Amino acid sequence: MERGTWDRVDGELWKHSRFGVVRASLLEALGISQTTTYRQCQPGGRWRHLLPGVVLLTRSLPTARQRIEAALTFAKHEAVITGFQAARLYGLRTGPDPQFVHLLIPHESRVLSSGFAVLERTRFLPKAKCRDGVPLAPPTRAVLDGVRRIRELDAVRALLIESVQSGLTDVDSLRGELDVGTKRGTALPRRVLDEIGLGVRSVAEADTLEIWHQAGLPTPHRNVVIVDADGAYIGMPDTWCDEVGLAWEIDSNEFHYSKDTYARTLERNSRYASVGISVVQTLPSRLRTKPDAVIAELRAAYAAAQARTRPAVSIKTTGAT
Repeated sequence: MERGTWDRVDGELWKHSRFGVVRASLLEALGISQTTTYRQCQPGGRWRHLLPGVVLLTRSLPTARQRIEAALTFAKHEAVITGFQAARLYGLRTGPDPQFVHLLIPHESRVLSSGFAVLERTRFLPKAKCRDGVPLAPPTRAVLDGVRRIRELDAVRALLIESVQSGLTDVDSLRGELDVGTKRGTALPRRVLDEIGLGVRSVAEADTLEIWHQAGLPTPHRNVVIVDADGAYIGMPDTWCDEVGLAWEIDSNEFHYSKDTYARTLERNSRYASVGISVVQTLPSRLRTKPDAVIAELRAAYAAAQARTRPAVSIKTTGAT
């Protein structure tokens, strides 16, 4: 090919690409020899080799979208994006940054993983949901495909909690997917779903639940509304032990306590005291730096609450006025 013609050629080739990503076989069909493609993907060339048989029509590092297109091009037809990359495209922001593009492909496919494209064969290929032209596994499947590949409890908690709170999926759907899918890497997700089922809404709340159980106390309620004998609002404790009327509050504003926040905390504690509710207050930093001390405090508070008459309060039932 003559010098000086590449700008025109690149412009024509770009029209046949997806965001600049194209198969080497298509380039050959368009008149670019294999030798030329190989040379242009070498140092000093105009293009970049991304995956076997897949070329980027620029020397710049590929964007996230170009990596996705390259992986889909490499995996061929029917592949869908799943895992953390799909979670990002669904709008979720917690969990690890995608280090690779995870794809589901039909079980009969013989394409193997390569580079940043991780291909997982499945007999139960889900129907794709398209976001911005990208075929994605359904949210429930995508999220679980991501978390079952990691062993960091906090990361699993963060992504599953966000996926449920955002309304993208729900606990029942996640449990159902775990029951019918592979059992590999499901222990942590099942544990986190149990926590969410008890009302946990953040990683910090999961820490409190774990410490509570280590203290050997009865299964608690999370974020429930407590009312007095007349139905008047008393509070919504982070953790509530209904057996003895014990509230556990995690006061998260330990470094930036505003006057308004402090005033609301005093008002809350006054309402607890007025009806005889025992309350334990803990700074979130102590959950991990001094868990044994927190456990001892909870046990002592529970014993004291058990020794006195339980206050005449109750959990507000759904629909009650």
